[in-house]
Amino acid sequence: MHIVGNPNARPGGSRAVFLVVAAAVFVSNLDLFIVNVALPAMNQHFHGSTLTSLSWVLNGYAIVFAALLVPAGRLADRVGHRGAFLAGLALFTLSSALCALAPGVGWLVGARLLQALGGALLMPTSLALLLDATEPQRRPGAVRAWASIGGIAAGLGPVLGGLLVEADWRWVFLVNLPVGAAGLVAGLRVLPRPRARSQGPWPDLVGALLLTAAIALLAIGLVKSDGWGWGSARVIGSLAGAVVLTAGFLLRSARHPAPVVELPLLRVPVFAAANATALLFTIAFSGMLLTSVLWCQQVWGYSALRTGLAMAPGPLLVPPITLGAGPLLRRLGHGRLAALGLLCFTAGIAWWIATVRTTPGYAGELLPGMLLTGVGVALTLPTLIGAAATALPPTRFATGSAVTTMGRQIGAVVGVAVVVSVLGTPRSAQQALDAFRHAWIAVVVATVLAVATALVLAAVQRRTGAGTAAGAAPTAEASVAPAAAGSR
Repeated sequence: MHIVGNPNARPGGSRAVFLVVAAAVFVSNLDLFIVNVALPAMNQHFHGSTLTSLSWVLNGYAIVFAALLVPAGRLADRVGHRGAFLAGLALFTLSSALCALAPGVGWLVGARLLQALGGALLMPTSLALLLDATEPQRRPGAVRAWASIGGIAAGLGPVLGGLLVEADWRWVFLVNLPVGAAGLVAGLRVLPRPRARSQGPWPDLVGALLLTAAIALLAIGLVKSDGWGWGSARVIGSLAGAVVLTAGFLLRSARHPAPVVELPLLRVPVFAAANATALLFTIAFSGMLLTSVLWCQQVWGYSALRTGLAMAPGPLLVPPITLGAGPLLRRLGHGRLAALGLLCFTAGIAWWIATVRTTPGYAGELLPGMLLTGVGVALTLPTLIGAAATALPPTRFATGSAVTTMGRQIGAVVGVAVVVSVLGTPRSAQQALDAFRHAWIAVVVATVLAVATALVLAAVQRRTGAGTAAGAAPTAEASVAPAAAGSR
């Protein structure tokens, strides 16, 4: 996504713009956490629904968001960031109302797909609008403030979701309506009107459809494997179809002038290693998040509010540890610090495997693991995002950020699908304990693989001297030059 600076940006105007975009980004991030907490309540409301069908409430959103994030950013470059942001916020708000009114799981999933389209439009344009309204010397602080919104949403999401579900699960969507309406009214008045980039190719929507279908088939194959059987024709066909569509997507990305993924970016070693680690870690993180919600509510019998309170300590650790991790980052580098965070995360999941029992014992069983995983997230995720960003030249910051976010969304889809597949439908407390232990082992496997790629990242940074933006830019500039030329 291309960002054009505004030399006439005013501090007061940037504050007003920040409030508008922060509200929109906050509710879109909040939905990622409060919908998880609401999943068991949805299961009870829609009689006859299964975890397999309800998983698409999470995965449908993540798939569409992942596939459309980059094309939406490119489209906004052509039509204007302000109009795209307001359209995205309006669609996100309207689809939130449709989610709340959904009479069945199918309708709810359909509304979530529309919600994802709105989120894909507003997320990249929100940062572009903020930077356009901010003076150049203030932009680094504006970016940090924008990035912190996700951490705030993560900390508040479980508790707020629990409070809303206590009233009715539909409130996790209705809460978006006043925020969205206020953002639209204020946005029409305060958002800047940067000039759209009239030239350049249209984004590759066919490639986005290929990617959507590939991720969807992968998720179907994993989610349905328990019911259909791993050796069934439907599971094998779904997984094979995902491979074929992915190959078609990569081939199209290599040839299209404005692809969903600029493949030359993946030839930047630090960028590739950081994104591979982030994808694997997000598989583990999404699996941890879903299993902790389901364990608390379905096995220990916690209410939604109590579940939110039980989950909150981990996310609440993320902002302060992230802010205080600067000295560690300078001492260890991105790769080794991410590996340290991943080991903390692994220790938290291993604690659950070793200690959690079907009789509730929060303080000695769930809480220590929640704290360890919170430390792990704080040390890992911001570090990997920073490593990916500093691996690229400034002309590719926005595009690289979108690719990183897309990869994390794909990881979330795979994580949810793996957990749903492994959990199956246990019919006793002991079967549930065994199933959750197997799911946590799968989470550990993903995290261990992420440790390996983090160590690769550390080795690449030592070899190339790409631990800082200054060291990374020359290599990255050379690697992405063909992509830059093709997108002009």
